[in-house]
Amino acid sequence: MIKDDFELSYSKELVSKFEEANRKIRSNLEKQRLDPVGWQLIQESNDALRLKIVAEIVEYEALVAHDPDKPIVLEIESLDALSDLLIKARIAFKIIHKELAVFLRCTEEQVAAFENEDYQNATYVDFLTAMDVFGIKLVEGKFVAKLEDYYKKRLMEIRSKPINIDINMKKAS
Repeated sequence: MIKDDFELSYSKELVSKFEEANRKIRSNLEKQRLDPVGWQLIQESNDALRLKIVAEIVEYEALVAHDPDKPIVLEIESLDALSDLLIKARIAFKIIHKELAVFLRCTEEQVAAFENEDYQNATYVDFLTAMDVFGIKLVEGKFVAKLEDYYKKRLMEIRSKPINIDINMKKAS
């Protein structure tokens, strides 16, 4: 899963490298003549990886382009990737780590660490709080995220003044 613009750039670079590799393989007529099965297999493997990365690029760009005032249907490959819902919703709703940290009553660095570790290092309460912030629900077999008015209002408040995590954490205590 692509989580930021740096990963997007790197993914686009990989797609180009796979395309170039396949161009070189296709032009290697000697390899095709001597090992036609291997020649074909290498191309198909490269294409499968390239298409997976292209799908991730398309998904990330759609999340970035999403209107945060509208609900979004999120997809994951399996329940093992449940934490991806949180990251995708954060991207779609244009919420930065620092803003999510205020809701979770932790630091920006902790939120970044949660995402880097797929929320395995987050407490159950932090995970559920993030699910609540993003309004992630299972609706007719699909995960739907919708930023509720309460969180939209709080987000506007957070964005309207400088964020001082220590003060926000003390208020929460």
